[in-house]
Amino acid sequence: MTVTVRIASAALAALALFAAPAHGQTKKELVTKVLALQQPGIEAMARTIAERPAIEMSMAARPYLQNVPADKREGVVKAIDAELKKYADEAVPLLRDKAIALTPSIIGAELESNFNEAELKQLISWFESPVIKRFNQLVPGMQRTLSEKLVNETRAQIEPKLKTLEAFMGKQLGVPPPSAAPPASGAGAPAMGAMPPAIPAPPPAGSGAAMPGNRGAEPQRK
Repeated sequence: MTVTVRIASAALAALALFAAPAHGQTKKELVTKVLALQQPGIEAMARTIAERPAIEMSMAARPYLQNVPADKREGVVKAIDAELKKYADEAVPLLRDKAIALTPSIIGAELESNFNEAELKQLISWFESPVIKRFNQLVPGMQRTLSEKLVNETRAQIEPKLKTLEAFMGKQLGVPPPSAAPPASGAGAPAMGAMPPAIPAPPPAGSGAAMPGNRGAEPQRK
């Protein structure tokens, strides 16, 4: 009899132990879990914000490569790529860490005030769903393919407009168009008005911004 009581007591204790987490999650804990599931997207957003100015700057620098002697051009490009990577290595972690620090007081506060516990649990189930995880893994590739096709199929219509805009701005600012500048030896760089190869997708973690049209540094995992 005593043994039976002990076994029953142990079984009840085990059931209570497994059931405890389901009843012990507060609203704040549920919000924290939602934020943890969203952290990869927040980090990607911070990376894009950090790298966008460097990408735009490198695009603007492309026309000026024609002023560099052909025998020195490759060295200049490598030096710029190295500096872009140095910037990304410093700026990306800074913005990433700040974004993660700000998330609870901004996104967390909105979640806490706009969702109840049951709704937060539904969000967690949604984000943890294998189907959603697989979909999110496919999104960057789908966006990249769409952006490349969009650029390629509208290049003929958009590039003349960009060149017209560039010529107008250059005239207003007193800057000669690239075609009027004395050509350097070797092939010239593309005009500033040329469309980029595609809308840049968020790069993988650890990679630095590279000058468009060049390989740049290999991605570095941290």
